[in-house]
Amino acid sequence: MTRRLRFALLSAALELGSAQGLPPAPATEVALDRVPAERVVRPGATAPGTPPDLNASITVRYGPARPRAVLLLMPGFLGGAGSFDRLARQLAALDPGLAVWAVDRRANLLEPQAQLAAADPAELARIVQRGLPVRTPASLGFLQGWGLDLTLRDWRAAVLEARALTPDVFLGGHSLGGVLAGLYAAYDFGGTPGWQDLRGLVLLDGVPGQAAFQPLTRQQYEEGYFNRALPVRAPGLNALARQPYVDSFFFGPTLASRAAAQARLAASDPGAPAPAGGLTRYPATALAAGLTQLEGRYSLLPFLAVRTGQATNARTLPNPLPRLLGAARAGEFILGARDPARPVGWQADPAAPTDPLDFVRRYWTPLADYAEWYFPQRLTLDVNAANLGTRGSPFEQELRVWHGAEVPLPILGLAAEGGLTRPEDYTRYAATTLGALTTHTLPGAAHLDITAARGDTVARWILEWLGRLARP
Repeated sequence: MTRRLRFALLSAALELGSAQGLPPAPATEVALDRVPAERVVRPGATAPGTPPDLNASITVRYGPARPRAVLLLMPGFLGGAGSFDRLARQLAALDPGLAVWAVDRRANLLEPQAQLAAADPAELARIVQRGLPVRTPASLGFLQGWGLDLTLRDWRAAVLEARALTPDVFLGGHSLGGVLAGLYAAYDFGGTPGWQDLRGLVLLDGVPGQAAFQPLTRQQYEEGYFNRALPVRAPGLNALARQPYVDSFFFGPTLASRAAAQARLAASDPGAPAPAGGLTRYPATALAAGLTQLEGRYSLLPFLAVRTGQATNARTLPNPLPRLLGAARAGEFILGARDPARPVGWQADPAAPTDPLDFVRRYWTPLADYAEWYFPQRLTLDVNAANLGTRGSPFEQELRVWHGAEVPLPILGLAAEGGLTRPEDYTRYAATTLGALTTHTLPGAAHLDITAARGDTVARWILEWLGRLARP
């Protein structure tokens, strides 16, 4: 069967189901678990001052080793390749000829993942309580150079490897990863525009030029600026020696290691008591402790929200802060257990997009973590400076986003209904390029649901779109 015929048959089946009003049948969990996957670390771009073993391009590869098409996906702000585990497996299970390569940025190599992998339940409980030792800012001064240029050149190493396998290479990403995908297409790699090696862009609740990112002046770039999306004072270039990576009230290496350990405990025994003095100030089950920070009902920040269910036996108060920070609705603050004799528990909502047990099970795997523990401040600084393009800007030479108006690639823009991106954001971006735009919105979804949802609607939208672009 030819590539075009296979894609055409899949597209026809999807269109028939839509015409009959039938919901897409999800790939079975057994089929997802059987998808082959491996972590591949290859040489990346060379950065001055960086230890040689950290000059790496990293991908977690799902599906066949000799694919007909490859989709490379970049995670979002603070995210790791593990954030794509479910979506990547759905795509590869639905089309065994498609390989999905999820990116880990090079900062993921700084994480002591072997300690998490080897930890027994008692050690995991200790990590939940105290975290793993953190590398000091002084020891990671080379992160000051880990910005947009380096990130895109690492990604390019993977793109070129994929191109050696097939001409059908697609680029995409979630949240900040979607922004980076658009910037990659417009980037100048020594006289070659990034888009020339690609067939299309898949943007998942993230797009260049959206409101969460703001163009910077040279002074802001050097001295810092107020990041309205977080909201915090973001360091400028002059402060990166002291603050090379994100370490704030909402995220940092210590919290990242604690969250990964709690996810492992929740995946193995969701109803067991969470470690005292861990992620919650009140007694909770392992599953409740693993989800209360991210569940949309309780999450403070819209970009760290998933919808799975709600806490049980919980005393709550209304929390207006999420709404003030851009969430679609106000939230709730958990004060503690309603019945002190029992812990706060967790109730899955069958109507919610994401299954809570599946989410914690995929949060940490031997292949990848959901998070990037040492996220370099330089990357978000550069992304804000680049905006949609740098021609004529103070950043033209150091950030070579030169070809945005030339990008002829088709664009698939998928929004979460309760996420960060709207169809009109994609429309505005597409108007700055030469590419045709297709958009869909996932109903009832928060920002993180777009890659974690139990149903495979997102995967089928992607495959239907890929089917229209298959080469003869």
